[in-house]
Amino acid sequence: ITVDASGLSCPQPVLMLRRTIDKLTGGTVEVFVDSGTSRDNCTSAAQKAGWQVRAEERSDGGYRLVLTR
Repeated sequence: ITVDASGLSCPQPVLMLRRTIDKLTGGTVEVFVDSGTSRDNCTSAAQKAGWQVRAEERSDGGYRLVLTR
């Protein structure tokens, strides 16, 4: 599952992420965001919901978050 929140500012990426992970009991979710703030906020929200998060910086300056549970 992929959540592309590129180009959106907070709180929209977190809201998109929560809508997606609240429907899941586990698996892998990719999240794309543009800013460090969105990266940090999405990471925090996912971890509070019980997901493990790995963040990778993309060549375009954005971030790819890989959530697993």
